[in-house]
Amino acid sequence: MIQPILENVVWKEGRYYVAQCLNIDISSFGNTREEALINLDEALNLYLENE
Repeated sequence: MIQPILENVVWKEGRYYVAQCLNIDISSFGNTREEALINLDEALNLYLENE
């Protein structure tokens, strides 16, 4: 199976970090940059599980 390359961006908004996938309109957040990326990965896995 070919893995798609997904691009994301992370920025700080208030006291949280927001991570957004640029290829699929999904985002998540966390207290740290790393936490936001982990949460985004989980959200993407759940979304792609149904595709």
